Amino acid sequence: METKQILVIHGPNLNMLGTREPETYGRQSLADINAALEKAARAKNTDIQIFQSNHEGQIVETIQHAQGVFDALIINPAAYTHTSVAIRDAILLLSVPVIEIHLSNIYKREAFRHKSMITDVATGQICGLGTHGYLLALEAAINLIRK
Repeated sequence: METKQILVIHGPNLNMLGTREPETYGRQSLADINAALEKAARAKNTDIQIFQSNHEGQIVETIQHAQGVFDALIINPAAYTHTSVAIRDAILLLSVPVIEIHLSNIYKREAFRHKSMITDVATGQICGLGTHGYLLALEAAINLIRK
């Protein structure tokens, strides 16, 4: 069986996990999340590439270059979830499963966080399950691409 390729994109401020609002986002660092993802991917004979940026344009360009290279996208657009038409439009270029992930439950937070620009172009969304949500997103992506 051919090894599948999954791209994981972390949006702005996620590089500060573990120190930024730990009561909302938890105490694990982004390095902890990435290590868990890499371990889980290896166990499932899946390759992942992980990218984090605080810059919208870099995220857009990374998504644009994913077409034809990756079999699925897992994305936590973070604050860009609620504002970025550019990221939404870039996702529309893809013909692979897209899983939107959020550490916190965006629907239990401030009203402006209830609207995601990504949800209607994503295959699915996972939110509110903390860092475990990333592992669930990986499992979902693998299941979708192996069908």
